[in-house]
Amino acid sequence: MINVMGCVAKTIYYLPGHRGLLHTGLGEGLLARGFDLAGRETVDEFRKLSFGDQIAIVADDLTTHFWAEDAHVVANSFGAYLFLHAQSLIEPYPGKVLLLSPIVGEFANEEMKMGFIPPRATKLSDLAMSGKYPTPVNCEIHVGEEDWQANPCNVTALAEQLGLQVTVAKGRGHMLGKDYVSAVLDRWLEQ
Repeated sequence: MINVMGCVAKTIYYLPGHRGLLHTGLGEGLLARGFDLAGRETVDEFRKLSFGDQIAIVADDLTTHFWAEDAHVVANSFGAYLFLHAQSLIEPYPGKVLLLSPIVGEFANEEMKMGFIPPRATKLSDLAMSGKYPTPVNCEIHVGEEDWQANPCNVTALAEQLGLQVTVAKGRGHMLGKDYVSAVLDRWLEQ
């Protein structure tokens, strides 16, 4: 597990998006708020692992080091996909979870002629539809209304199956924007 340590006692487990680092972007915002970060950067050696190994490591990190009601997990984009799959391997996570622009399966944009089929693309929806997904106890989800990667329709459908609420941010894309995310973090971290 990679740690970015500061001077405070509270540590957030952070899973950035594809090729993301703990100390940049959203991680930088968490550090600026006085939190330590631990988590998995989606680069280098971790990125070279099989998807099964990646989610097993995340599940082990959570159950070994962050298994408490007062623990915090923040996951963004593909990092949220890793979290959701790791959650499928363990009991319902007892801490607070914030998922931003979560990838929940296959996506495509015909205008841009781009798409992505992640590993185990239907696993989350299959588990949710069968009632076998171990839903986290306290999970908040935000997705942009215009996000073609974390399609808000797909995110909302999965969340409804799991009994979770989703905030669809009007006029926002996959990058929700620093102003939006800052407001969410300030409120979420205070609760």
